[in-house]
Amino acid sequence: MDKELMIPTEISIKDKKKIIKGNILRAALFARSKVVEVMTEEHDKYYLVYYKNSFIYGDKLTKPTEDTFIDKAFREGIILKAPNPMLPTFIPNLNVSIPSKNKLFTELQQHFSLQEVAYIATILDSFFEKNQLIEMIDKIYYHQRRSGKFMKSFQVIRILRDFAPSLKSAKERLESHEYFSYHDFYNTSSLSEILKKDPLYVELHCFQNRLNPKEQQFLEQIFTQQDCNVEVLLLWLERVEKLQRAETLEKSTALALRFLTLEQWMLVLSEANINPFKELPEAKQLIEKMVAKGNTEKAALYLFTFLDDLPHSYETILTNIWGNSDPKFVFTHLDDFLTLLKHLPDDKKTIQMEQKMSQLAVLLLEEHDLQTVRNKLIPVNETIPHLKVFEKINKMAGLEEDPERMMELGDYYAEYQQFDKAIDCFFWEMELQPQNPIPVLRISKMYQQKGMVKEASVYQKIAAQLKDNQQVG
Repeated sequence: MDKELMIPTEISIKDKKKIIKGNILRAALFARSKVVEVMTEEHDKYYLVYYKNSFIYGDKLTKPTEDTFIDKAFREGIILKAPNPMLPTFIPNLNVSIPSKNKLFTELQQHFSLQEVAYIATILDSFFEKNQLIEMIDKIYYHQRRSGKFMKSFQVIRILRDFAPSLKSAKERLESHEYFSYHDFYNTSSLSEILKKDPLYVELHCFQNRLNPKEQQFLEQIFTQQDCNVEVLLLWLERVEKLQRAETLEKSTALALRFLTLEQWMLVLSEANINPFKELPEAKQLIEKMVAKGNTEKAALYLFTFLDDLPHSYETILTNIWGNSDPKFVFTHLDDFLTLLKHLPDDKKTIQMEQKMSQLAVLLLEEHDLQTVRNKLIPVNETIPHLKVFEKINKMAGLEEDPERMMELGDYYAEYQQFDKAIDCFFWEMELQPQNPIPVLRISKMYQQKGMVKEASVYQKIAAQLKDNQQVG
């Protein structure tokens, strides 16, 4: 789908009393966490981390360090690249204030369980020293253990082991005799049973194995129960991309239309290489309304990506788009229109063709030299042969090489409103025939067309003098 239809997602970041504006470049979903990459107006990159739809922390980074959580999220998570109409709904808060580092973990404990705080520490390794985070998780572990909460301490030490696999003390504690029964529970119990005691583990496990049917279905159920509609759609879109099958489109469409317009959902499907004009019956009605309201160019942008895969019922729409598109728009999207023309009935291709192509030639000649314009029009002529405009441009390219025919070339330039180029041709002819009033009159007329009355009058007088000289002679 054409990027002209996409709107950037803006975000506001308060960092040390300074308000920073930026656009989201991409975002990543990783189980309960989300990472957002932002390009600011000053061309700095900020990375923001969310957990369970709460903004946790962020900072300016040149790029994420390899093997940090942010790096992992953008490698192994589900990515939303900007621009994308799902981003404003996917990002829970588009006005964030970066909290104080010193108070962060104290404040986190007021909103999340200690197990969650330990996990959140692991997703902040782009902003904190790893040893500092290990120390924080260790404190939580010993607190849980001293309180006699052995299951919870087991859950925390496993988070630490996964975060720092080379940490010998974490591995030894995890393998201690007192945790054998918990290992057995996780190894032998169903996901449903584990979910009751450790939902964080289940979500992480299912997300990391989300392309397996069992884990995918379980994770989708979890997201659905939490009303995480965007996350459910992202799972579906990733599955479509990986498996190249758009199953359950009707169900996904019903879900998407809870928070997206039909136009936005069409854009999302297009980004996933799903043709909405074949899959969504209501898409045709939407495009027809656009054309009827005069939004021809917008309708064209929606259709361009799928011109070679549109149902035959779109033929009338394509004809209307061709007939009503502004020449400047045709010029900007010339390749797309060449493809569009191939899908029009033969009797429709020539309707207004010469007029539109002449207007297009004017625009092309303003931007390019004759040979370039000729080359750009060759595909048009191949699609619709015997166009007079192509024959004229082709002839003009030949005249350009013949200094004795500059007058003729100038007349062609004048026909296509290239008055300066026409003046150059007539000047050349005037130098070759200094006593001939005709090229001088042509120059006067060109200046009139340009609105340069004074110059036109000067050359009008010169032409009159030349005529008088001819009569005297």
